Amino acid sequence: MNQLERPKDEEDQEESDCHHDNSDRTNNNNNNNRRKTVCPGAGEHPLQYNYTFWYSRRTPSRPASSQSYEQNIRQIGTVASVEQFWRFYSHLVRPGDLSGHSDFHLFKEGIKPMWEDESNRSGGKWIIRLRKGLASRFWENIILAMLGEQFMVGEEICGAVVSIRFQEDILSIWNRTSNDQMTTSRIRDTLRRVLNLPTNTIMEYKTHNDSLRY
Repeated sequence: MNQLERPKDEEDQEESDCHHDNSDRTNNNNNNNRRKTVCPGAGEHPLQYNYTFWYSRRTPSRPASSQSYEQNIRQIGTVASVEQFWRFYSHLVRPGDLSGHSDFHLFKEGIKPMWEDESNRSGGKWIIRLRKGLASRFWENIILAMLGEQFMVGEEICGAVVSIRFQEDILSIWNRTSNDQMTTSRIRDTLRRVLNLPTNTIMEYKTHNDSLRY
C-alpha cells in the first residue's frame, strides 16, 4: 500500500488524542499551548510531521490587516497519521464546493498560516492560478505530496493553501527560506510533476517580505 492510500479499514480505527507527560509543569509557561498532542493510534501509519487544518473566510470589500486576518482564521483539526488524515479529510467540504472568498490551509503543527509566523518570516510561496473547477483535485494532489514527503527538501515545507475566489482559484505552497534557490527550484519542479502541469503553466514565486509590503 502506498503510504497515503486510503486505508480499507479506516472507519474501524479510533482517533487518538494523547497527552504527553508534563510532570515538570512548574515554571513552564508554554505548557498550555502543547498540553494535548495528537498521536497516531495503535496500528496506524504515522506521518513524519503532525499537520493542522485551518479555514478562513472574509468579506472582500473589507481591507485586510494581519490582526483581522488572524481573527478570521480558524483551526479545525490536527492529524498525526495517514488514517487520521483520511478520516478528517473525508468530512471536509471540497474546495471547489466553497463559495466566495474562502481558504483552506494545511500547515505543520505549530506553524500559523501567516506571513508573520517565525517559521514563515524568511520564506516565500509558489503560486499557481487555476481556472474554476480544478481546485479540489489539485488541492488533494498537493497535500498528499506534502504529507508523503515527496518534495525532498528536508524541513523546508511549511504548508499549503487553496484560495477560492470569484474569478479563479489559487494554490500555493509555503517554504521557510526564500533565498535558497536550489530548494525553491526543487519545490517548483515537484509541483509540476505532482500536478502534471503543462509546460506553459505560469508559476510565480513570491517572498513573504514582498507580500508584507503591500
